[in-house]
Amino acid sequence: MGKKLFVLLAFLIPFQGFSMHIMEGYLPAAWSIFWTVVYLPFFVWGVKIIQEKVKKHPELKMLFALAAAFAFVMSALKLPSVTGSSSHPTGVGLGTLLFGPIAMSVLGVLVLIFQVLLLAHGGVTTLGANAFSMALAGPLVTFGIYKLCVKFKINRSVSIFLAACLGDLATYTVTSLQLALAHPDVQTGVAGAFVKFASIFSFTQIPVAIIEGLITVLVMNILIKNIPSWEGLKFKFKTSKS
Repeated sequence: MGKKLFVLLAFLIPFQGFSMHIMEGYLPAAWSIFWTVVYLPFFVWGVKIIQEKVKKHPELKMLFALAAAFAFVMSALKLPSVTGSSSHPTGVGLGTLLFGPIAMSVLGVLVLIFQVLLLAHGGVTTLGANAFSMALAGPLVTFGIYKLCVKFKINRSVSIFLAACLGDLATYTVTSLQLALAHPDVQTGVAGAFVKFASIFSFTQIPVAIIEGLITVLVMNILIKNIPSWEGLKFKFKTSKS
């Protein structure tokens, strides 16, 4: 398992890093503070969840590290888009499926901090906004989609794909909304600005989201085959429909 995952992640590591995170200075101070305040309670909650899981199941430390590394590598990728912008996966689907969205809110912000410090992705003042969209909104949608698929007894791989794919798209839809709220269009207001930002971010994110969904299925299937009986995971995949 270790060799397969190492080769997969090494293949995904880019030579240069770019991102679509909201950069330093793109949000007014009031909005930066707002998104940070909204996000912080989930971060505190997530820390408690992770502490409890690790205390009861120390062997999960490796999986937590893997989920964070996967998100870091995936979200550090840059792919050109047809609008002249660029797109990248988020990588938060894997950790969400393993540990739930609240735990992923902690892993996600750690990934964003490393990207700010090492790759100049995003910004310090916009960290709260980026964390809300990528580390919270995306995982919540991923969680909801997967649970819905399980309820309707959809094939496991299809469920994982849809959850990771739509969670990725949700991140950039929320990012578009954040930018629209901070920079409304002079004539059409927030709604018009949202359409403009969404046409740049969310729409062009579709092929990237599909790729992320497929990769997440691949990695999850490797994990399921090798650690199907580990306790402390959010979802017990050994009992899921294959």
